[in-house]
Amino acid sequence: MAEAHQMRMQNEVEEMVQSLERDHIRKMQGRMFSCSAECCDRPSDSMSQVHQCIDRCHTPLAKAQGLVTSELEKFQDRLTRCTMHCNDKAKDLFDSGAKEPAVRSLVERCVGSCVDDHINLIPSMTRRLKENLDSIPQ
Repeated sequence: MAEAHQMRMQNEVEEMVQSLERDHIRKMQGRMFSCSAECCDRPSDSMSQVHQCIDRCHTPLAKAQGLVTSELEKFQDRLTRCTMHCNDKAKDLFDSGAKEPAVRSLVERCVGSCVDDHINLIPSMTRRLKENLDSIPQ
């Protein structure tokens, strides 16, 4: 992917991830640590019971992180498929005798279009992730 397009995409995704971390994940981390500390404050529980309690405290955050990771992987896969399609079109054009500047121009426009399309998907992906994060039982 052309450097400028890649940087633009990276900035948009980073902004989304930081927003999710600040507004959702960080709060979940706080609850997880408080919950884990409470597990350790039970002197009558066995070591096994304390570990099980701590595991239960970690479950919501682990689900949240898995959810975000999965969604970002799907997004990256879609973007990769789009850019691979651009490369295929460029190869076909080159094989048909087109000159390198024309092929480069095609790839640049095509990849730019992929990036634009995927940046436009970020708000709905963010909304979906926020709804899913909010629905994780604490």
